[in-house]
Amino acid sequence: MTAGLREKREGQRVTTTLPVYLKSVEGITRDVSASGIFFWTSDAVCVPGELISFSVNLERPDGRMTLRCQGDVVRTEPHATSIGVAVKITDSMMVTA
Repeated sequence: MTAGLREKREGQRVTTTLPVYLKSVEGITRDVSASGIFFWTSDAVCVPGELISFSVNLERPDGRMTLRCQGDVVRTEPHATSIGVAVKITDSMMVTA
């Protein structure tokens, strides 16, 4: 965290790389918490304040599960070859795939 900035995140983050699917765009998570997610993508067209729907696939020993979410885009971070997207999760549901 940058000196002088107050931490706004509510939950403990877990650093993990999981596939994220948003519309017809794919991405990969950087970190996830109970209340939010940050992912990298090369094609996302998200703007802060936008409500988005996305899903995250989770592999388990007894099969795949999908976390389907809706959330508010908090910020985007453009980089040379990708765009970082921070989302506050407002609704989620776990389904078996």
